[in-house]
Amino acid sequence: MRGGKTLLSDTSFTIFPQHRIGLIGKNGCGKSSLFALFRDELQLEEGELQLPSEWRIASVAQETPALSRSAIDYVMDGDQSFRVAEQALQTAEAEGDGHAIAHSHEQLAQLGAYDIRSRAAMLLDGLGFLPEQIEQPVSAFSGGWRMRLNLAQALIAPSDLMLLDEPTNHLDVDAIFWLESWLKSYSGTLVIISHDRDFLDNVATDILHVENQVISSYTGNYSQFEHQRAEHLMQQQSEYEKAQAIKKHMQAYVDRFRYKASKAKQAQSRLKAIEKLSVQAPLQAERGIDFEFLPPAKLPNPLINMREVKAGYGDTVILENIKLNLVPGTRMGLLGRNGAGKSTLIKTLSGSLEPLAGERTVSQGVSVGYFAQHQLEALDPDASPLLHLQRLDSQATEQQLRDFIGGFGFSGDQALAPVEPMSGGEKARLALALIIYQKPNLLLLDEPTNHLDIGLRDALVNALQAFEGALIVVSHDRHLLRTTVDEFYRVHEGHVEPFPGDLDQYHAWLEQQAKQRREKSTTTATPGKEVKVDRKEQKRREAEFRKATKPLRDRIAQSEQQLEKIADALEVVHQGLSDSSIYDTDKKDALNKLLAEQRRLQAEQETLEERWMEAEGTLAEMTEQFEQEADS
Repeated sequence: MRGGKTLLSDTSFTIFPQHRIGLIGKNGCGKSSLFALFRDELQLEEGELQLPSEWRIASVAQETPALSRSAIDYVMDGDQSFRVAEQALQTAEAEGDGHAIAHSHEQLAQLGAYDIRSRAAMLLDGLGFLPEQIEQPVSAFSGGWRMRLNLAQALIAPSDLMLLDEPTNHLDVDAIFWLESWLKSYSGTLVIISHDRDFLDNVATDILHVENQVISSYTGNYSQFEHQRAEHLMQQQSEYEKAQAIKKHMQAYVDRFRYKASKAKQAQSRLKAIEKLSVQAPLQAERGIDFEFLPPAKLPNPLINMREVKAGYGDTVILENIKLNLVPGTRMGLLGRNGAGKSTLIKTLSGSLEPLAGERTVSQGVSVGYFAQHQLEALDPDASPLLHLQRLDSQATEQQLRDFIGGFGFSGDQALAPVEPMSGGEKARLALALIIYQKPNLLLLDEPTNHLDIGLRDALVNALQAFEGALIVVSHDRHLLRTTVDEFYRVHEGHVEPFPGDLDQYHAWLEQQAKQRREKSTTTATPGKEVKVDRKEQKRREAEFRKATKPLRDRIAQSEQQLEKIADALEVVHQGLSDSSIYDTDKKDALNKLLAEQRRLQAEQETLEERWMEAEGTLAEMTEQFEQEADS
């Protein structure tokens, strides 16, 4: 139980060693509480949990302090045994204890300490960090990237049981491919909370489904679970209908003979049997939320045209020579690593970011529906879903607006409840509802599935499949991409270009890129024929490169300074919120001010982090190109 709410009741399940378990169910059903139970942070009300006492449990921390410690050292801290042995060696060396020094070196060797730094670097590389970023302080990264650091910490920790709660939420498709490969080679037992179908299909060997306070076990991946569960629902429904037919037949007998003395005993017997049958009920599927996009008022052709567009921030060019012609029926998915410029392109299309050069032509009658995570923070925390709609359309009646918002799960008192205490999934639902109400003919969706459970993701897929306008999606959810887009564009090395293939071919392309990087690294490391270099010419090229990259480096330094200031300001806000007296009734205004400041700072931090990451990525690509030209 949690807070008086029963999450699980009279349920049993077994997890076998070295199996990879997908733990699924609606948000709020108790999945994270089950993880807390495994970690001994929550106690059973009744029943028994058997977990090997010697098992080492690894899980992803949910909070990351703004540390000055480097990213790679922070990841290495995940191996606590290594850090303890390392400290023992330092103590032994300080005391000049030769025996203890030898013992510590032996222990470190057994722990694999002498390659731990390279293992940490490989984890960070797989999770999307650039080589020059791994020495950056943790405080320089925003929330999403810090969660990646926490994931790397969990992956490097020696463990027998690994608990991962929504590990793909802060990853791009590139990093998810890598994570799947890593997890499939993991030798321990794995339990993953996830709403990502493709991820579960590729990783899970078993599924545990939480529904109606009961956990049911299924063998196989998510697709196999869906098939088995559908059969189970059909069988249960058939048994229910059969029981109802028997009940009807027996009730007719009772109604006919209950008052006849000669048949009284038989009638009473059938009444008792009917009572038992009445307990049975059909096993209903979880009630989902279905919604649809309203037909656009107009469908101008083209909607938006871009010619020779440069996009970026200030003097920093992230993307150049963008050529796009969006027409009704365009259904495009954007591929590329985080920081490559996908969000910059979406912002430029939406008009929230002006092009640095080139032409962006928007036809008359274009209505853009733009969904991004920062819009969840932009919701008025004190306003209700109904009030948000009333602000959009003051002419509509309250009942009309209630009917509309009810389709998104906000019915009755929920329609009048304030936004602030809502879950991430509820806020995402509301943000989508506000977009749909405005009848867009161009949808720009930047990671729309974060915070949504599988049922809501299915509802979104169904709605997008029927959408009549143009659609551009950035998403790590491959099921959403596969089922809603017709073409892919790759954002890579400062350019936006059509990708002639599907997600499987994109995966193959990523692997080919990684292979080429490894081969280049090997070739560079191999001593070869010395080439005489014109030092004067080399210095001239280096000077030109420094001049060309100065705006980028200035942007990076400026962003880092601003991020440090924001981190300090957020720390002050966190200290204020940690004071229990701030939650007293007479300090409501002060609390609201602190919460508003926290939201403002977090939104500013996210924007700065995005600019910083894109500038870092562009600089890294320019540096790589410069080095390649120098080598040739």
